Amino acid sequence: MERQKEQQKEQQKDTGQSDKKHIKKEKDRLFLSKVIIVGFLLLIQVAFLVSMTILLGEYYVYVQIACTVISIAVVLYIVNKTDNPAYKLAWVVPILLFPIFGGIFYLVIAGNRSSKRFVHKIEKSIQDSCQFLPQNEDIVQSLNQESLTAGLESRYIQQYGKYPVYQNTEMTYYPVGDDNFQPMLEELRKAKKFIFMEYFIIREGVFWNSILDILEQKVKEGVNVRVMFDDMGCVATIPSDYEKRLREKGIQCYSFNRFIPILTLRLNNRDHRKITVIDGNVGFTGGINLSDEYINVTAPYGHWKDTGVMLKGAAVWSLTVMFLQLWDYVAEVKDDFYRYAPEAEYLRTIKNDGFIQPYSDSPLDGEIVGENIYLNMINRAKHSVYIVTPYLILDNEMTTALCLAAKSGIDVRIIIPGIPDKKIVYILTKINSETLLESGVRIYLYTPGFTHAKGVLVDGMIATVGTVNFDYRSLYLHFECGVWMYQSRIIQDIQRDFEEMFDICQEMKLEEYRKIPMIKRVFGAVLKMLAPLL
Repeated sequence: MERQKEQQKEQQKDTGQSDKKHIKKEKDRLFLSKVIIVGFLLLIQVAFLVSMTILLGEYYVYVQIACTVISIAVVLYIVNKTDNPAYKLAWVVPILLFPIFGGIFYLVIAGNRSSKRFVHKIEKSIQDSCQFLPQNEDIVQSLNQESLTAGLESRYIQQYGKYPVYQNTEMTYYPVGDDNFQPMLEELRKAKKFIFMEYFIIREGVFWNSILDILEQKVKEGVNVRVMFDDMGCVATIPSDYEKRLREKGIQCYSFNRFIPILTLRLNNRDHRKITVIDGNVGFTGGINLSDEYINVTAPYGHWKDTGVMLKGAAVWSLTVMFLQLWDYVAEVKDDFYRYAPEAEYLRTIKNDGFIQPYSDSPLDGEIVGENIYLNMINRAKHSVYIVTPYLILDNEMTTALCLAAKSGIDVRIIIPGIPDKKIVYILTKINSETLLESGVRIYLYTPGFTHAKGVLVDGMIATVGTVNFDYRSLYLHFECGVWMYQSRIIQDIQRDFEEMFDICQEMKLEEYRKIPMIKRVFGAVLKMLAPLL
């Protein structure tokens, strides 16, 4: 921890001016990037739709009536869907406020054919891969004997997430991205057969360029190198032709869900996962993207706190399958998954480190696996619930679970950033904090800077680390992943990390938030209603 504190001091001293220039440069780049062009085209579509509807409505009363009837029908349809109530409300209110074009607008983006094809193809790829994820029932029985609570949580992940629980897996926990950097490079250098990398953000700099140098060398050695990134996540961080550039280097590369100027709900379904798999034997995941702020080379928001895990052994197989699920979709291929299975000889060198269960969550199957894993952990807690998250934009189910746990005497603590990366989202975080504080939930500000980590620790015994934020986008709209664990030695490391964070954090006081000006409260209330659409 002393090392981390020294890093923070040195970075704040040495990188202050350079980071300001870096931020300005990134803002200028963003202004000139394709997101502006695409965004402008989307606005033209919205403006055209609204203008035509209003224009027709001004001259034709029947059009007004028809549009209103459509809006009412759409509202009834939304209300009767099985979606989260908050998500329904976020659509219903704007439609009722603007009935002339609200319903038509919803039909245009929700009924887009490309969205339907997108859902069908990805869901087929995921379903086809389930055959490669059998569950060893001996491990299930062993887990149930150790803990019925842990067994029930694991059973949900297996049955509804379709990912089995493993033993014969070793794990390493990285409390900051800086610690994750060198081990990842070392493992990449050892690759003999293949390297799979899937990330939400790739940004040119020390972190990614160090990796890229290794990938180029591995291609020359005959290693199968594949890179997949989210097109929206990277829209302002890499050139628009970056796929082509990597392919010219011999690296197979695809962007996921290309950001195109067409009104469709599929634009919301981003690949927020962070996965690296090396030879099927070693895997990395967590909140760490391939960008310099994640290893504190730059410090746009103070010290950047993030966490990651390295897996070695049997459980890496689930990460491999996760990657191939989306890769087969974007590349339009059908891989022989077993070609990338862990090596039997390598598995014999691995020591058992508890029960390890990687999982993924798709926004397309109607099952909110990421949120339900969190809810299962919170609802079964006996003594404590520790959470770290960059955003705190909760639905009613999560708010109720956290408040009830605190009211029942459970020590519920949540760590959020001290320095926000998104000011509007931070306002929502504060609005949500007030309700939690009133119920006895303790909330801490990571005062050294910004925490991007996503993790939950319950009773010091069960934990999860991954990519799933406590917000609507992660819980309902994005492709996410994580690792659930029980009896792993790294749980002690996670416990220690939380304790060290509490020591350097500032605890929030309810009295401070009762002094928030009324105008901010009103603005926050509006944002809270629309949060599922943000």
